[in-house]
Amino acid sequence: MSELSRRDYDVAIIGGGIVGLATAWQFIQSNPRKNVILIEKETTVGSHQTGHNSGVIHAGVYYQPGSLKAQFCKKGAVETKAFCRKYGIDFDVCGKLLVATNAQEVERMHALYQRCQNNDIDIELLDKTELMRREPNVLGEAAIFVRDTGIVDYQKICLKLAELFEHQGGTVCLGSKVIGLEESAKEVTIRTEDRVITAGHLVACSGLMADRITKMLGIKTDFQIIPFRGEYYQLPVEYNSLVNHLIYPIPDPELPFLGVHLTRMIDGSVTVGPNAVQGWKREGYGRFNFSIKDTIQMLVFKGYWKLIAQHWQTVLKETHNSWVKSGYLKEVNKYCEVIGENDLLPYPAGVRAQAVMNDGSLVHDFLFAESARTLHVCNAPSPAATSAFPIGRYIIDKLDELMTTI
Repeated sequence: MSELSRRDYDVAIIGGGIVGLATAWQFIQSNPRKNVILIEKETTVGSHQTGHNSGVIHAGVYYQPGSLKAQFCKKGAVETKAFCRKYGIDFDVCGKLLVATNAQEVERMHALYQRCQNNDIDIELLDKTELMRREPNVLGEAAIFVRDTGIVDYQKICLKLAELFEHQGGTVCLGSKVIGLEESAKEVTIRTEDRVITAGHLVACSGLMADRITKMLGIKTDFQIIPFRGEYYQLPVEYNSLVNHLIYPIPDPELPFLGVHLTRMIDGSVTVGPNAVQGWKREGYGRFNFSIKDTIQMLVFKGYWKLIAQHWQTVLKETHNSWVKSGYLKEVNKYCEVIGENDLLPYPAGVRAQAVMNDGSLVHDFLFAESARTLHVCNAPSPAATSAFPIGRYIIDKLDELMTTI
């Protein structure tokens, strides 16, 4: 009996979010003779970051030229739209306005405009008059119009990817939480709560649990996942025509968060958000969330305290706005005065898996780690959903390298 025939699978992929699914589907397309399994602890795919975001197809505005984010986002936007056209998934290229409301933001806007040009993004600079003509309910001194930004339901993309992956011969194992990993010279052993799986190679796209998965294998890394809650509100139905585009503030270039924005969702509704609040539970989507394990692991991490020391004013502001709705509303009223406190209706929150280094610095780009037989996506922040297809190919290229060196 050959070594390969004793293994359950050639490749195992942990994580049923959009990055794991895009990787699995593309891998099995190019390797149809390989046995591939995708393992997801929840009972449906796209349950965490993928299913709790704004649904935006980003154009690649914010990212450092030459970075993986910049490269992947632009390619990913084109491929996401093509995938939706091919498989009948609704999306809308409604465009986005980045609105500057004061002199400091105008200065930042011009720097962002230059970055857009460096990244070859299709944009237009609008003065105050043109901004008001296009968006009568939006206030601002100037704006950048990003034509190619769109909206979609990423969970629907996940469901289609899972269907295509299984049709191609892949196995999707839902409701199967990984509790242990072991790597030997010949294979990787994956222990879930109800079974043991062996595979020649492992890819982990585990989002909020990325650091814990690497630790299971003893891979030395110098980061930890810190959860940031992104809290949203939904506007009343009568506000569904409030804006014609997505409306974003000019972001702080020192932070990886885009600020509270107005998003036209693919179902026709309009949401407000998200903010970026320090979380005390990695999968804490409710209003009150606390995990002893998650909190202790965070508090003993020296990078957490260095992060707080560097950004304590932002932490206090975001925490205040989370608990005091009028503070949250103030962020929106900067560019849209017609929204009142009673217009902010409940809407599900999301949790961002943010990798933080030991020195307290936030990881702004995608981050990977590997061992002889495993590859780990350690940081896949926004625009990971938009960028899922090129990220998947990047992972596959790295996986091919691992497979040819053993």
